[in-house]
Amino acid sequence: MPLPLCTLRADNPGPFTGLGTNTYILGQSAQIIVDPGPDHPAHLAAILAQVGGHKVEAIIVTHAHGDHSALAPKLSRLTNAPVLAYGDARAGMSAQMHALQAEGIAGGEGRDESFAPDVCLHDGQTLTLAGVPIEVIHTPGHMSNHICLGLGEDLLSGDHVMAWSTSLISPPDGDMGAYMASLHKLAARNWRRFHPGHGAPVQDPAARLSALIAHRLGREASVLAALSKGPATPQALTASIYTDLAPHLHAAATRNVLAHLIDLQARAKVARLGDGPLGSASFQLR
Repeated sequence: MPLPLCTLRADNPGPFTGLGTNTYILGQSAQIIVDPGPDHPAHLAAILAQVGGHKVEAIIVTHAHGDHSALAPKLSRLTNAPVLAYGDARAGMSAQMHALQAEGIAGGEGRDESFAPDVCLHDGQTLTLAGVPIEVIHTPGHMSNHICLGLGEDLLSGDHVMAWSTSLISPPDGDMGAYMASLHKLAARNWRRFHPGHGAPVQDPAARLSALIAHRLGREASVLAALSKGPATPQALTASIYTDLAPHLHAAATRNVLAHLIDLQARAKVARLGDGPLGSASFQLR
């Protein structure tokens, strides 16, 4: 039976959102809205027009970045539907990331600080909403409270797996060790298609997951190779590794490099030198 799924794209294009955020509407006589998106009046109007007079049973948010979650409170008030998510913007954050946040590391790009779901979901939970069975899969990495939603052989993959781009991993919200574990978690299953938070569907999930894992392992190898020449900061490593990257993307690339360094430090492969600010600290091989 075809998946009862409608996709609406918000008009918020950008280097990290592609053509815009995908909002998904599931169900027929009753409906579920997944990732309502940014608080844009035109997008709200499009969602309400698509819903029509149908009952909205729930609004599910894959993670608390504003381009996915900001419209949720307003949409909830207008539809009387509860907001469901893994938790607030810090839910699921590891002790290591909590420590980094307490240290004052910046990196909460797009974090929706006010986000507070009405119902907190948990990993492995199965819901049936609007007649649609939904499996909740906690996939921290891009953000600690990130979830994917299993719909049989299909998956709403949020920002964890996209066809057009890799995910930004920016500590302390982003956690490279958790991200890799989540990729392997999804790769252990057989999937037909992924429906991401941005861009077109992923038509070959197994191949895409394999490519993403290989890409991150390659970046890790590049970081270690660069450090074999001597200590370096995240900024210096980014300049030596991302030689063909557009200048306006260097800041995001530096966050990814820092995420690799934090993960490598946790695995005792690199060491941080000194006790200065983490974002500009030097690292060396152990």
